[in-house]
Amino acid sequence: MAVDLAKVAKEKKIKYFLISFSDMFGVARSKLVPAAAIKGMQKNGAGFAGFAAWLDMSPADPDLLAIPDPDSLIQLPWKREVGWLASDLWMGGKPVEASPRIMLKRQIERAAKLGYVMKSGVECEFHLVNEDGSGLSDTRDTQEKPCYDQPALMRRYDVISEICDAMLDLGWGPYQNDHEDGNGQFEMNWDYGPCLETADRHTFFKLMTRQIAENHGLRATFMPKPFLHLTGNGCHCHASLWDKTGKKCLFDGKDELGMSPLSYNFLGGMMHSAEALCAIFNPTVNSYKRINAPATSSGATWAPNTVTYGGNNRTHMVRIPDGGRFEFRLMDGAANPYLLQAGVLAGGLDGLINKRDPGKRLDINMYTEGHKARGAKKLPLNMLDAVRKLDKSKEMNEAFGRENIQSFVKLKMQEWDSFCHHLTQWERDQTLDC
Repeated sequence: MAVDLAKVAKEKKIKYFLISFSDMFGVARSKLVPAAAIKGMQKNGAGFAGFAAWLDMSPADPDLLAIPDPDSLIQLPWKREVGWLASDLWMGGKPVEASPRIMLKRQIERAAKLGYVMKSGVECEFHLVNEDGSGLSDTRDTQEKPCYDQPALMRRYDVISEICDAMLDLGWGPYQNDHEDGNGQFEMNWDYGPCLETADRHTFFKLMTRQIAENHGLRATFMPKPFLHLTGNGCHCHASLWDKTGKKCLFDGKDELGMSPLSYNFLGGMMHSAEALCAIFNPTVNSYKRINAPATSSGATWAPNTVTYGGNNRTHMVRIPDGGRFEFRLMDGAANPYLLQAGVLAGGLDGLINKRDPGKRLDINMYTEGHKARGAKKLPLNMLDAVRKLDKSKEMNEAFGRENIQSFVKLKMQEWDSFCHHLTQWERDQTLDC
């Protein structure tokens, strides 16, 4: 056993462990385990009823066991007596294939067989709102173009600095924090790393941000579009591919954009499956109010609605900021951290295997000249369309396995059905007197 969690608990004075897993909807599920019991939990896992979470299970299924990954251990900076652990789900002596962390691990294994490792980083945008979520926490944050607004940033200094201090303490290498394009919106960046590590840290970052905001009497939301007139919360993913020797495989100094032929195939796979991947990258009903939105009060949505790519151009679905890496701008704050990384890897690997061509880049402003992108595919208009695209995607069914895609689709169709049975105020306003 590489890491003895019972021994670590004594050394670090950890009294309790949060054995945590992410369900299909990205909801963090945990059990609080005393350090005295962690040895057994490390070996056998903590027991859950899978049907009680968003997993494709029934009440008749046996215990779902969350077996903690000791390499993922994070000691809570704001409550150091507690250690957080990401876990893999097992049932009946086998890994649960239709579970997000396992699904990502399977894509990592596929990449390894081809000789590649994906490294990535995420840009997690969030709004700080009042406790009931009805409005911004800072009523003075009203500028028409609030991006990088120094006074608004400093009015939330206590929250932002505490989160950044925590990341510094954890060794994540945070390097900048800013007020984003929406009023009350912030973004915090830390160093990239192996994609499983990034997914674990992304999961913990959301927990940490919410908890620290709550400790200050505020609420942090990663909801894709919490306010219709403001810029939504994206979760841009920067990805690069490396070989086993540590060489970056996507770089080519002879190319105008610094991209290798391999990188164009990787990009081609993402472009090919973008509509289907929307169901993973933009997983909620609310998501489609971000990627298909009219211009916001700041003047731009900063979100794509068409499958295009460019150079260092933020109006496209894919930006190439410099040689050897991509910025995928489609994802939003509701994306499951593990499925986000799994989706990028699955799409990219399909491109490598099938040598997909992304087509020519477009050097235009998609917000004002989108009509010039003749023949470019449009992104789905709603969650139902996206889920149907995923369900029918040959490439994603092959990458993830048909049964796993069916499990995801089943749960998302239940969510869509629930939404359709909800009466909105807009319907009442528009049709009460029809």
